[in-house]
Amino acid sequence: MAGEWQEAYDRAVEVARKAGEVIKEAGEQEIKCNTKSSTVDLVTKTDERVEKLIFAFLRERFPDHCYIGEESVAKGQPCILTDKPTWIIDPVDGTTNFVHEFPFVAVSIAFAVNKELEFGVVYSCLEDKMYKARKGKGAFCNDEPIQVSDVKDIKKSLIISEHGTDRCPEKVNKIFSTMKKILCIPVHGLRGSGTAATNMCLVATGAVEAFFEIGIHCWDIAAGAVIVLEAGGVLLDVDGGKFDLMSRRMVSANNDTIAKRIIEELEIFPVERDDAPQQKCS
Repeated sequence: MAGEWQEAYDRAVEVARKAGEVIKEAGEQEIKCNTKSSTVDLVTKTDERVEKLIFAFLRERFPDHCYIGEESVAKGQPCILTDKPTWIIDPVDGTTNFVHEFPFVAVSIAFAVNKELEFGVVYSCLEDKMYKARKGKGAFCNDEPIQVSDVKDIKKSLIISEHGTDRCPEKVNKIFSTMKKILCIPVHGLRGSGTAATNMCLVATGAVEAFFEIGIHCWDIAAGAVIVLEAGGVLLDVDGGKFDLMSRRMVSANNDTIAKRIIEELEIFPVERDDAPQQKCS
C-alpha cells in the first residue's frame, strides 16, 4: 500500500503495537487511578505514559504535525481540528476496563488532513487484534479483510452502546430510555464492550450491526470511523445528518436502513463539542 502518508500509516501501526505491549505489562501500581471530569472518568499512570510514548514516537518523524490526545486535552491542551496534518489519539480506550481488568482495552490512533480522516488504527491489545484502515484501501483485522454484516432487518440485529461517564440523572434517564426503546423494537440484543473504538470495530467486522453514543469524544471514535467506512458501513449524526467528528455524538452502522431505524428511537440530549470556543489555540 504505497502512496502519500504511507510512512505515517506504518508508524501508527508500529507504535500502536508498542503501546499495547506497555498496557499489557502494566504493573499493579500503574493501575491505581485518579479521576478527570468526574469520579467515574478515570485516568491511570499507564494512560499518561502510553500517550507520551505515542507522541514521542510520532513527533520524532513528524515534528510539524498537530496532535490531539485524550490525556493532553484533559490537562488543558486545545482540541482543535485544523487543515494541518493532525493525529488524534486515545492511548488507553477503556480505562475503566483496564482498572477493573475487564478484557477490552484498545489503543486508538487516527490521522486527518484538511479535516478529513485518512486512516485509523485500533489495537485491541488484550485480544491481540490489530484493526486498521486507510481511506479507499479497505479495512483489516490482523491483516485479514473485514466487512460489515448484510442484515437490513432491525429485528435481526445486535446493537452495541455505552452509558458513558456522565452521571447527571436526566442524561442517564435518556440513555436508558433509548436503550429500552431499541431493545423493545425488538432487536436480538444490546451489548457494550466498554470501549468505543472496539465497539466500532465490532460493527466493521459484522459482529454487531450498529453502535451509537452521545457524549463520546473525537479520540474515542476517529480511528474507528475510518475502519467502519472502509468495511462498508455508514456514519451519521444522531439527528440523521452528516457525521461530525467533533460533535461528540454518532451512529455507526452496517447500512443506512439500520442506522436510520435506530435514530428514530434516540432521545437526544445536549453535550459540549470537543472544539467548543472556550478551548483556545496556543
